Amino acid sequence: MNGSGFLLSVFSLLACLVPTMQACPPSCHCHGGDLQHVICDNAGLKKIPKVPEQTRLLNLQRNNFPVLPPNGFRDMKKLVSLHLQSSRIKEISTGAFRGLKSLVYLYLTDNQISVIKPGAFNDLSDLTYLYLDKNKIPDLSKGLLSPLVNLFILHLGSNKIRELKPGVFSGAKDLRWLFLSDNSLTSLQPGAMEDVENLAVLHLDKNQLSSYPVNAMSKLRVLEELKLSHNPIEVIPDNAFQSFGRYLQTLHLDNMKLKKFADNAFAGVTVLKTAHLDNNRLTQLPRNFPFDKMETLTISRNPWHCNCQLAPLHKYGTAPPQAVPGRCCRTPSPPCPLIFVGFAPF
Repeated sequence: MNGSGFLLSVFSLLACLVPTMQACPPSCHCHGGDLQHVICDNAGLKKIPKVPEQTRLLNLQRNNFPVLPPNGFRDMKKLVSLHLQSSRIKEISTGAFRGLKSLVYLYLTDNQISVIKPGAFNDLSDLTYLYLDKNKIPDLSKGLLSPLVNLFILHLGSNKIRELKPGVFSGAKDLRWLFLSDNSLTSLQPGAMEDVENLAVLHLDKNQLSSYPVNAMSKLRVLEELKLSHNPIEVIPDNAFQSFGRYLQTLHLDNMKLKKFADNAFAGVTVLKTAHLDNNRLTQLPRNFPFDKMETLTISRNPWHCNCQLAPLHKYGTAPPQAVPGRCCRTPSPPCPLIFVGFAPF
């Protein structure tokens, strides 16, 4: 064998032994060491592309994937971040994310998702951040989130969810931030929150809750921020925040139809710093309202009855912490002389 033939044989052998580096998919561009970032944004794709096995970030947003099929990402074992925003997705199949055991970030915002099959999130044991906002999801089936044992933040805002049932968050015991704003919720069943008692932030604003879900909320233990704005709730009952009162710092109850706090509504609340109560039908605050730690209090656009029970508000009219301007007294006339300067007649 001559020299050139020998070298050709050696190179052929090496080609068999060394793994072939997968190319960047057509219509995409890749960067980062070893093509770790694959960007296929608005590439006109209709099916999930093959990507290099070392890919860690895959951006597929603004494409056309009506159904995410089973095993579509199965060979992407090193993937950490997957972007599927604005991709016209309507259905997520069972096993759609099978094999993605290293995935931490999953973005599904701004699609048309109305069907999520049981087992859709299987294998996502490392998933920490899940964005499902701006879709058409009508409900969450029991056990759907069970594989997500490390889930920390869940965005479900701007969907069509009508009800939260017991077991809906089963398995997601590490969930800390839950966003359910702008849905169609009319109730939270008593056991709906029993699997996520460690929530720190809960947004339920812009729903159709007509009463405060005291039984469901009593399962929460360390809630720091609660947002209930834009719900037609008229009364906050006794002990509404007691189970997490030692942690509650921020409370949004503005733009409701709120008429009254029960006498012991704020029982156990000791560290509240921010409360938004504006644009309601309130005439009084309960005697045990937690003024002690308050830094920001917004109370405008309420028909206040300015007797001396509201006297603690005087400190909000002179120096920080301050209430927002627009405070008005409907009754009595004249108001209690202890009410702060600037609390104008209605």
